[in-house]
Amino acid sequence: MKSIPLALALGLAVPALAAPVPAPVVHLDPAATAAPINPFIYGQFIEHLGRCIYGGIWAEMLEDRKFYFPITAEFAPYRGLKPTAGTSDFNVGNLQQSDFPALVASPWEIIGAPAGVEMIRENAFVGEQTPRIRAGHGIRHHKLGVVAGLDYVGYVWARPTGERPTTVEVALVWGEGPTERATQRLTFAPGDYSRQPFSLRALARTDNARLELRVQGADTLLGTVSLMPGDNVNGMRRDTLALLKQLNGTIYRWPGGNFVSGYDWRDGIGDRDRRPPRGNPAWTGIEHNDFGTDEFIAFCREIGTTPMIAANTGFGDAYSAAQWVEYVNGPASSLAGGWRAKNGHAAAYGVKHWCVGNEMFGPWQLGFMPLHLYALKHNLVAKAMHAVDPSLVLVGVGSIGKINKDNDPEQVKRGLGWSEGMLLDCADRMDLISEHVYAGRLPWEPDTGRAPLATHVGLLRTAIRHVAEQHRAFQVGRPELKGRIVPIAMDEWNYWHREYTYGELGCRYDLADALGVAVGLHEFFRQSDIITMAHYAQTVNVIGAIKTSRTAAEMETTGLVLQLYRAHFGSVPLKLAGDFGPLDVAAALTADGKTLTLAVVNPTAEARALPLALTGRKISGPANAWTIAGNDEHDFNAPGQPRAIDIVAASGIDAGQPLAVPALSCVLFALPIE
Repeated sequence: MKSIPLALALGLAVPALAAPVPAPVVHLDPAATAAPINPFIYGQFIEHLGRCIYGGIWAEMLEDRKFYFPITAEFAPYRGLKPTAGTSDFNVGNLQQSDFPALVASPWEIIGAPAGVEMIRENAFVGEQTPRIRAGHGIRHHKLGVVAGLDYVGYVWARPTGERPTTVEVALVWGEGPTERATQRLTFAPGDYSRQPFSLRALARTDNARLELRVQGADTLLGTVSLMPGDNVNGMRRDTLALLKQLNGTIYRWPGGNFVSGYDWRDGIGDRDRRPPRGNPAWTGIEHNDFGTDEFIAFCREIGTTPMIAANTGFGDAYSAAQWVEYVNGPASSLAGGWRAKNGHAAAYGVKHWCVGNEMFGPWQLGFMPLHLYALKHNLVAKAMHAVDPSLVLVGVGSIGKINKDNDPEQVKRGLGWSEGMLLDCADRMDLISEHVYAGRLPWEPDTGRAPLATHVGLLRTAIRHVAEQHRAFQVGRPELKGRIVPIAMDEWNYWHREYTYGELGCRYDLADALGVAVGLHEFFRQSDIITMAHYAQTVNVIGAIKTSRTAAEMETTGLVLQLYRAHFGSVPLKLAGDFGPLDVAAALTADGKTLTLAVVNPTAEARALPLALTGRKISGPANAWTIAGNDEHDFNAPGQPRAIDIVAASGIDAGQPLAVPALSCVLFALPIE
């Protein structure tokens, strides 16, 4: 966060700039409050998709360390993803210009003759196969990012095939010269597999380093291999964690998303090296199962957030969901709680918030079924989960107004939207109902290009307001709900663009997107009576607020907005009357009532001067301000590059004068009042 002179920060007293355009008066009555903003509005969502977990949060550098794909003479591990004509699949996008194409085959290249490597399926170390490497041969993994002066740590599980010991030479290579490599020899005694660690220091920075393993002595079976930066934090990337802590999200939803409907949580517990690799059931690439339930809890504790787990109601069932609850929350004396204790975590985790499934209304979802049948399944699963832990807060799958005309004739006959049917049939077994909102250049819609700035900035506001109004229209006065209003968990919301720069679904965000996310937050504040939870989707790389390269991490423009509001916006929203033209204005008191926060989004090319009129209270001193602004709506941040967009702090502002709001900006003011 930068701090620069006030005039420069707010675009004032600079001769080259035009005078600010007067804006309508903002009438503020601190007594006109609405329902408090739930802190869980600042939630986040992470899914096993693209580079969100692996390549984003998790520090493992090898793309197939457990040899899910067979190593063959045909070395062609990657392909770009781009839409097929006529398809509506949204897990495809243009990756042709991305540095992170999709992995579709083994990333391990054979060193030596092709016959020097053979895949063995009998008694595989983990998964379905283990490579046998003959003496004098080896394998190498490309596309590794290293930084000069940093140690890279890892290990190899291996065993000789005969009665003689074997040696595996491990080399980290960052160039073609004989001195542009670090090497360590690991010796494995005859017998069963053993694990040997290594540490190699890089002396240059590159995104094209490679790891080589060469076998000398006896033929060798490789069980699995690992390579991480030496500064990793319990297996997580230090640079990503630093930004996540700045983001300060209040609750994290995991593990999906579409992924969860094909996920068996039991694959992700126990010894990480013995957890089976799987094909990602919903997306592309491999699910390594290195980041499972215990790692997710450790992640949440590391960044200081509340965990929220989504149960599998696609291919999963009530028994599996309930047993997952028992693993997480049950005593060590219970069956699944005993597994947790055996895995090194005797104390229950106490995860309170759980999603009962994800997007089960869509035919893209594994295990999709008609509404009337899914309502039965929701109730069965929720009942079983509550039988293990009655204190759980459960979120049911919703999609207001959604009628699946092509796949659900019974729903068509009833003429009842998905959320509506779930509320009528399942309200007694849910505490909140989920809704998802995406806007932008959506890959499942026709490509109409980029919308004009003002239109683009308002897309999320319109969508969020529409969902809230539809729920009020349906729920208020509904006798089946017995006077209850089931609040909304907007557990996926964001812009989503079809151009993928950071791998699968890894679209870039610019200043225009940042202004739109700020306006989306404003709408959540206005709907605080019915929207009590929201999860920005997804946190890292995949439509994420943070983007990573192989060696760096950076906050997106949208992440800066989330960081700013979480840190400085008040918690008791004020009801504002009036039309502010192109500006979007939100206000809130801090919990102690001593500070009035005012947030203004200006999506125009002209600076604005915003006069205030305060009723019942008075401003007691100079204000502070934090500004996110730029010269061009297309400005963006990138890992490893100087920030084009940042939060700029200013103090000593005379709030008795109209407040200055720069062009193309989001400004948050904090005014002391008495």
